[in-house]
Formats: sequence, C-alpha cells, structure tokens
Amino acid sequence: MSVLIVGSTALDSIKTPKAENPRLLGGSASHAAVAASFFAPVKMVGIVGKDFPKKYVQLYQRHKIDLEGLQIADGKTFHWSGEYEINMNNRRTLETELGVFETFSPKLPESYRSADFVLLANIAPSLQHHVLDQMRRPKFVVADTMDLWLNIALADLIKLLKRVDGFVLNDSEARQLTQEDNLMAALKKLHKLGPKFVIIKKGEHGATLSIRNGAKTEFFMSPAYPLNRVVDPTGAGDSFVGAMMGYLSTARGPIEQNIRRGMIYGSVVASFCCEGFGLKMTTRVTKHTIEKRVKDLEKLVRF
Repeated sequence: MSVLIVGSTALDSIKTPKAENPRLLGGSASHAAVAASFFAPVKMVGIVGKDFPKKYVQLYQRHKIDLEGLQIADGKTFHWSGEYEINMNNRRTLETELGVFETFSPKLPESYRSADFVLLANIAPSLQHHVLDQMRRPKFVVADTMDLWLNIALADLIKLLKRVDGFVLNDSEARQLTQEDNLMAALKKLHKLGPKFVIIKKGEHGATLSIRNGAKTEFFMSPAYPLNRVVDPTGAGDSFVGAMMGYLSTARGPIEQNIRRGMIYGSVVASFCCEGFGLKMTTRVTKHTIEKRVKDLEKLVRF
C-alpha cells in the first residue's frame, strides 16, 4: 500500500558551530517522504516555487516518490534559516520566508484520495483538515504538529485530533498542550482528545507510545539509535514518523501488532538523518544498512 504524505517542502539554510550549508532540501514532507520510500510507494503533496532546484526534483524521483501532487507556483520556495548551538537540542530560527507556502492549499489528485495510510506532516491544522475532507476512507491517519500551531491554531488542532488515529508531538509540545509536566499524565489527556495512538518524541532519548484500547492502555518505549556524532538533527522527527508510516503500510496484521517495530525503523532512519546536513545521509543509505542498524538496536534493548 502507498503512503500519502502532505506537508512542507522547503529550502533550509542550516548553521552549526562547525559548518554552514545554505538552501538544502528540507521541509516536513521531504524528510518524511524520503524516509517512507525505503518501505513503500509514496505520494507527496506540497508546494514549491519556480526557483526550486531541479536536482531536488530528481532526488525525489530517485526515491520513486510520486510527485503528481507537488504544486509548482510562481514565486519563491519556502525558505527557513536556523542555527544550532553546541548542544544540538537547542536551535534558533534566523529567518523564515514563506514564499509560495503562504498560500498553500493542498489539492489531492484523484489517485491520491483513496490512499489507506495518510501522514499529515507538520503544516497548519486547517490544511490538515482540508486534506482529510478530500480523502475517501483511509485506514490509518497520523498527524504531526509543532508548538506554533499550539499558540495560534489551538482550536483547529483540537478538532483535528477527533479525526485522526494517531498523533505525534514532542515532549515540550505535549506538556504545553496538556498543561502536565508528567508525560504519563499528558498521554492520558491526549487520548481524551481523540487519537487511539499517541507518540511523544523525546529526541536523543527516543519516543514513548501509548495505545488506548477501551479501558486498557498499553505503552512502549522506543530508544533512539546511539550515535557517536550528530551533524544536523533537522528533519529527524519527520524522518522518524515517515519511516514508521512506510513500514506500517507494508506490514501484515493490525496496526497494534506492528507499530512498535515501526517505531524502531523510524528511530534507525532518523539516526541516519542526524549524521549529515539536510537529507544528505538519508538519501545515501540502503535498505540493507537500515536492517543492520535495526538488528543492532534490538541487541541493545533485549534483556
């Protein structure tokens, strides 16, 4: 089964204490789509300007990502510039130029509307609603978000959570949304908002999954793959959820049975993302190298 991914497509200029790389391929849809492509066919919806480099279109094509839903509009591609501190958990935005992304309205080609697996990557909740309005009967829908939408579009986000199966956010966003410092208490509140599956990302400390089955709740702790050196964590969270969705779309059996292993694959693909600027390393790995790290991670956590 294919995975439909809707999100931002951007040019990222990234600065760290050791290097600086301008106008790299980025955006939530880009990172998630490439990550998912290792496991399943991907249909991507986004928008770019006439200045979008052809080499990035060719990169999508090398990963066999269906680009029928990629809009090319007059104007400039969304550009984000950010700087990381020595502690890669801390970064600050230097500049944001929305360009054509400011007027983005996701339009799904007819062939996209019957997709079974849908990832609503990090875009405004109103646009995520708009995507769902165009879908037929998807089997599994996951939404990602960010602190910006908690600040300026909270009402739309709350309504969205009643329409999705899974919700992904990071630990600080979970605390902000639920007003709970304890993540286990936060998970309980997040389930009450609608989603059966909730994943809280914790960066280098992995991710926590909570599954609500009626009165029963199941938990799973997914570790991050340990790295000796982190070059650029931009897009790691998107890579994590993209790989997970790609794996789930091809795994046999119920979601509850497969999502834990899907998170492990997500952690592994995200680790490759962190080892290079932008999508540099993610686009160089193979399914074989991914499987090797999955086996390594299994050995580390088994007891």
